[in-house]
Amino acid sequence: MVTKTASKTNTGLPSRLTQVTAGAVTPDQLIPYVKAVSGLDSRMFGNCVGHFCEGQIVLIGFPMGKPQDKEALDAAVAEALQTKGLQHITVLCAEKPSQAPDNATVSKDAYWSLPLPLAPYKQKLRNMLTRAKRDIDIEESGAEKYGQEHEAIVENFCSGRKLEAGMIHIFHQLKNYLAESPEARLFSARTKDGKVVAFAIGDYSSFNTAFYMFAYRLPSAPPGTADALLEAVAKCGEERGHSQLNLGLAVNEGIGFFKKKWGAEFFLPCYEYGWDIRQEKKGLFARLFGA
Repeated sequence: MVTKTASKTNTGLPSRLTQVTAGAVTPDQLIPYVKAVSGLDSRMFGNCVGHFCEGQIVLIGFPMGKPQDKEALDAAVAEALQTKGLQHITVLCAEKPSQAPDNATVSKDAYWSLPLPLAPYKQKLRNMLTRAKRDIDIEESGAEKYGQEHEAIVENFCSGRKLEAGMIHIFHQLKNYLAESPEARLFSARTKDGKVVAFAIGDYSSFNTAFYMFAYRLPSAPPGTADALLEAVAKCGEERGHSQLNLGLAVNEGIGFFKKKWGAEFFLPCYEYGWDIRQEKKGLFARLFGA
């Protein structure tokens, strides 16, 4: 059973950034999320949004409305490279930007999505969901229900894995994210005695794409709990009229298997290019007089 509480609707963002969030197809285009977990400022570069701080820009190179538009990507990168004091740029995109040098670092993954409404379940998945729902109830809420039990589950997750400090920081900003993102919702899986054993966060800020943002569970969570949470996030997207649920990146084989089990489809390639910006050396006169 899923119970609901009301959510806020006013983002307080400048109009173009609000448009980015409304048309988001990747999580990094959800401006309230980025601001809440990273503290970075955001601005538009051409038809792409970029997040920046202290000489660094992370350009989300999926142009609004046309996420694989190479011409718009290159125009956005060109504008970002003109930023005064820029020392390093990271570009997330569907293909290599023309400006990326040969020595740029690069990694590749892909976003997977689940079409909404959900297709009929296969028997094995249906049985798993039926079993899980005998043991747990799922409650939908906002930040007001995110408490010590949720934080303990996150801590358990982090302690059992080798994670970058930046990721651990994000994981500990989830309550702030829920509070600052009007359309982010918390789905808590509780055992029949009321204990929280798992939770997930769905984000419904975009008009067409819902987002399965985070999911954690204790080892003691009943079998099928993860599936029941994913179903709850997806069903909420259905009710709100979204046409797809972005399940995030594949990351590894185990996560990829879980997504494919649900019928997830390849949605969008995601390359990450990064390179340092060579600063012009100043002449003697300029160095002496600060020109």
